[in-house]
Amino acid sequence: MKPYKHEPEPNLTSLPTGIPYIIANEAAERFSYYGMRAILVVFMTQYLTDSTGVAAVMSEQEAQGYFHLFVSAVYFMPILGALVSDGLLGKYRTIILLSLVYCLGHFALALDNTRMGLLLGQSLIALGAGGIKPCVSAHVGDQFGPANRHLIGNVFSWFYFAINFGAFAAMLIIPWLLDRYGPSLAFGIPGLLMLIATLAFWSGRYQFVHIKPAGMTFIKEMFSQFGMATLGKLASVYAFIAIFWALFEQIGSSWILQAQKMDRVILGIEFLPSQIQATNPLLIMLLTPLFTYVVYPRLNNLLALTDVKKMAIGLFLTVIAFAIASTIQMQLDRGSIPNIIWQLIAYLILTSAEVMVSITCLEFSYHQAPKTMKSFVMAFYLLSIATGNLFTSAVNFFIQNPDGTSKLQGASYFWFFTILMLITTILFLWTSSHFRKYNYFPNNDG
Repeated sequence: MKPYKHEPEPNLTSLPTGIPYIIANEAAERFSYYGMRAILVVFMTQYLTDSTGVAAVMSEQEAQGYFHLFVSAVYFMPILGALVSDGLLGKYRTIILLSLVYCLGHFALALDNTRMGLLLGQSLIALGAGGIKPCVSAHVGDQFGPANRHLIGNVFSWFYFAINFGAFAAMLIIPWLLDRYGPSLAFGIPGLLMLIATLAFWSGRYQFVHIKPAGMTFIKEMFSQFGMATLGKLASVYAFIAIFWALFEQIGSSWILQAQKMDRVILGIEFLPSQIQATNPLLIMLLTPLFTYVVYPRLNNLLALTDVKKMAIGLFLTVIAFAIASTIQMQLDRGSIPNIIWQLIAYLILTSAEVMVSITCLEFSYHQAPKTMKSFVMAFYLLSIATGNLFTSAVNFFIQNPDGTSKLQGASYFWFFTILMLITTILFLWTSSHFRKYNYFPNNDG
C-alpha cells in the first residue's frame, strides 16, 4: 500500500497535487448541501405531509424558524468535527466518516416527507455537513509548504469559487426538480452528488498531506492561557460577524418568501422563487476574481486595506442591501408588485459584502490559528454563522402570535434587521482598531 504524505514538500513552488481533489469534492458537496437547502422552506410550506400522506405544512414564520434552526445546527457541528479531527482521527478520516453520515441524511429526506423524516434527515446532514466543514478548509491550508505558501490566498478564493459553482448549479436545478417531480427526486439527487463528493475526496488520499492529530497536545493548547487568549481575540471579531450571517442567511428564507410575491419575469422567462437565490453563487463566481485582482488593489492605493477594513466595508454594504429589501417589502405591503430586478440589485450588494466578509474572515481565521488548533479555529469561525442563524430563528419564533399573525409584519421585519446591522457596523468600526493580528502556518508556529 502506498504510504501517506505527512509533511508538505518543502521546495514545491507550484500548487500541491491534492488541491484538485479537494476542489472537486467541495463543488459536489456544496451542490448537495445548497440544492437540499434551496428547497427546504418551500418543502416545509407546500409539500410536508403526515404519516398518512395528508398535507401537514408549516406557516411561513414556523418554516423560517425551523430553517434557521437547522442551518444553526449545521454550523454548531464543526466544533464536534474539529475536536474529533484535531484530537483523535485527523482531518482525512474525519471527513470520510462524516461524509457517509451526510449521504444517509440526504436519502432520509428523499424517502420520508413527514416531520419525522425531516428531523432525521436534517439531523444527519447537520452532523455530516457541519462536522466536515472545519476539516476541509483547514485541510486546504495543510497542503502548503514554505515555498508555495504565497499561493494560499488565491487557492482559498478558488476554493470559495468551487463552493459557489456547486451552489449555483444546485439552486437552478433542484427547485425545478421539486416543482416538476416532487421532493423524493429533488432530495435524492443531492444525496447522489454527496456520494460522488465522498468518492472524489477518497481518490486523492495519496496526493494529500495528512497532518497527524495532535491528541492531548491539542487539548492542552486549546485550554492553555495562550489558546484561550487566541480564541478570545477571535471572538471579539466573530461576535459582529454573527450579525452579518443573521442577515445574509435570509436569502434562503425571508428573501424567498418575498420573491414569491414579486413579478419574477425577466426577458420573458418566469423564474421560481427558490431559483432567484442562485444569483448569489453566480455573482460570487464573477465578483471573487474581480475583487481579488481589481477592486482590492485599487482600494489598497487609497487606504491600507487590512482584513479588518475589508470586513468593515462588507458590513456596511449589508446595511444597504437590507435597506433595499426593506423598501421592496414596503411596496409589497402597499399592494404594488415590483419586478424581481430590484431584489437582484440587493443580491449584488449583499454578495459584494459576502466577498469582503466571508472570504476574508475564512483566510483571516486560518492565519490566526496555531498549528495544533487549525480545525478548531475554523470551527470557531463557523460558530459565528451558527449564532447568527440561531438569532434569526429565535426572532422568528418570538414574533409569532398565538393567532398566527406576527409582531413584525411586512416591512417592519426587514427594517428591524437593517437597523440592527447598522448598529453592528458602527460598533465593529469602534472596537476593531484594538485587535492585534498574528499569523501561524501549518509548519511554522512563529
